[in-house]
Amino acid sequence: MPLITVVITLLVVGVLLWLINTYAAPVTDAKIIKLINVFVIIVCVIWILQIFGVWGYLTNVRVR
Repeated sequence: MPLITVVITLLVVGVLLWLINTYAAPVTDAKIIKLINVFVIIVCVIWILQIFGVWGYLTNVRVR
């Protein structure tokens, strides 16, 4: 996947999060907004790790 695609996707996700935080925050409970933010960040981090091939390596690590 080209790097520009990754950057554009992250920018779109960032703008969507900003829109949610700006316009849904006054209507929605702060805990729900925080939960959405954490969920989106975790999903983005896992997605980036999969793109760069680190996720497959991390899933094979065994802890004794």
